Amino acid sequence: MSTYTIGETARRSGFSASALRFYEDIGLIDPTGRTDGGYRLYDDASLDRLAFIARAKQFGCSLEEITDLVHLWDGQRCGPVQRRFHELVTDKIRDAEAQVDELAAFAAQLRASAQQLAGDPVDGPCGPNCACLSAEAGGASAFEPLIVTSDRRPASVPVEIPIACTLEPGAMPVRLAEWASVLTGATRRTAIEGGLRIELDPDVDLGDLGRLIGAEQRCCAFLRFSLTVDAAGIVLDVRAPGPAAGIVTDLFGSTP
Repeated sequence: MSTYTIGETARRSGFSASALRFYEDIGLIDPTGRTDGGYRLYDDASLDRLAFIARAKQFGCSLEEITDLVHLWDGQRCGPVQRRFHELVTDKIRDAEAQVDELAAFAAQLRASAQQLAGDPVDGPCGPNCACLSAEAGGASAFEPLIVTSDRRPASVPVEIPIACTLEPGAMPVRLAEWASVLTGATRRTAIEGGLRIELDPDVDLGDLGRLIGAEQRCCAFLRFSLTVDAAGIVLDVRAPGPAAGIVTDLFGSTP
């Protein structure tokens, strides 16, 4: 039976060595042994298990869902695994279609706003009768907020949101583990006004990151996220009201 070091396993599986160590910590995968020097060893069965985990990640499954699937996988029967996969994928289709509808509505609003803003400006300063502020385009304000940003409102609109998390207490350890997994790719953390800036390794899974941002916003609406992906790299900004600073630290880490 072939065995592989953690570095070889990382190359063959597509997971980073830090992700493999994290998966070991939470019980998703175990080394088959260790070398005389204490280094982890994996085998072909480990690679099959990691390929299964990778497949689940492709479907956008959460860490909790993947753990559930792996337990079914360990039962050595395909039927229950496939049925559970089907349930999860069906749910995610509904979620994706809802997001598509939101984005389509937002695109239509932007087109209407662009048409309005393409007209001749008024003489003098902006006011109620200019295209910047009027609500003539399609019968709606050119800048009416839509649920498309991570904090579900434009930054310029002050909204009083209570500092409260609606996540069930029993689900909190799983959420913390999910953030810990994604943020194994964090290369630097710096303080910014009202929050934390996290610079991420270019290999970070943006699908996982985006899903977690959405999930976090649904249970902690007071958090605000900004994700930048450009030639300089991947940067996640997290902001929260002052009293929620401890929550930001718990979820995303602290600056050195």
